[in-house]
Amino acid sequence: MRKNIFLTVVLGVLFGLNTAFAQNSHPEGWNVTYAEAAAEAKADHKPILMVFGGSDWCKPCIMLRKEVWESETFKQYAKDNLVLLELDFPRMKKNQLPEVQTKQNEALAAKYNKDGVFPLVVLTDENGNVISKTGYKAGGPENYIEHLKQLQKQ
Repeated sequence: MRKNIFLTVVLGVLFGLNTAFAQNSHPEGWNVTYAEAAAEAKADHKPILMVFGGSDWCKPCIMLRKEVWESETFKQYAKDNLVLLELDFPRMKKNQLPEVQTKQNEALAAKYNKDGVFPLVVLTDENGNVISKTGYKAGGPENYIEHLKQLQKQ
């Protein structure tokens, strides 16, 4: 009986966390938890593209999202070549993330974005080792994809 109650509570908490993560607006095809992104990267042998952004205050972050991340060209490229991870740091109270997601994003920032740069795009291998770092680049999705390809060759 106790096992059933415990299992019910654990499943409820996990479902609640998953629902909380899903309620926040993030582009289609993007992970919001590192654990999911890392598992996908290892399974598919793809690099992780981590994006540290401020969805409601960082103009270059918003431009990068609209010009590149939301384009069909980038979505197709990413689907075939990358695992996407959005790490958002909103400032407006109405856009705040669940506490567990905020803590995860802060921990990843402490490891990969010590200088607090926004936007920061970090490419890692499937094991989380940094390949390269970059930020906003004007020129649309095709130019950004070429930029990412060059970074992966370094």
